[in-house]
Amino acid sequence: MRKIQSILFQGFTDEDWDQLSELSGIHITSYEKNERIFHMGDRIHEIGVLLSGCIHIESHDLWGNKSILSQIDPEEIFAETYALCQEPMMVDVTAVENCQVLFLNVQLLQNPSYQSASWHGRLLSNLLQVSMQKNLLLSNRIFCTSPKTIRSRLLTYFSRLSVKYGSSTIQIPFNRQQLADYLNLDRSALSKELGKMQQDGLIEYHKNTVILKHDEF
Repeated sequence: MRKIQSILFQGFTDEDWDQLSELSGIHITSYEKNERIFHMGDRIHEIGVLLSGCIHIESHDLWGNKSILSQIDPEEIFAETYALCQEPMMVDVTAVENCQVLFLNVQLLQNPSYQSASWHGRLLSNLLQVSMQKNLLLSNRIFCTSPKTIRSRLLTYFSRLSVKYGSSTIQIPFNRQQLADYLNLDRSALSKELGKMQQDGLIEYHKNTVILKHDEF
């Protein structure tokens, strides 16, 4: 198996990969667009690492309302908390486009027999780093959905993307409906407010490209 360029496997040697493969601790599965990878209520024992494509972590209520909690891009991991804690999934994990996922069996980490293996310590250390990064992502979404007005939520979200990429020209990783789901907004209300913000000189936008007018903030 080729080496995977992900924080989870940072520092792994060829020997580490060979050992995990021999233990049947990893496998790769392909998914089609809109296919569910994990369902709410599932109890899982594997961490996912996205190799290609795009995944959304979603929350659905009993009335069919959906919120996008985060987007998973290639080399990022997902479902690690549920796999390690053995708690039922409280979210759905959906393939936004055709994708490939590598799964790591966390039972290997919990087996005392493998604690002396070099890959064991590396995985635990890398998982801690991933966990801290996930906390930052969740905090960012809370900041973006806390403001009461649509405009404030959009400005907060755009500002954070601008800081992240160091540019006033940003690319939105969501389509219009997905952005509304991420910010917990109605799509038509969001589209209307984007138009007003452009008229007011706060932004310029075309499709997924947004140019921020800082002097107007």
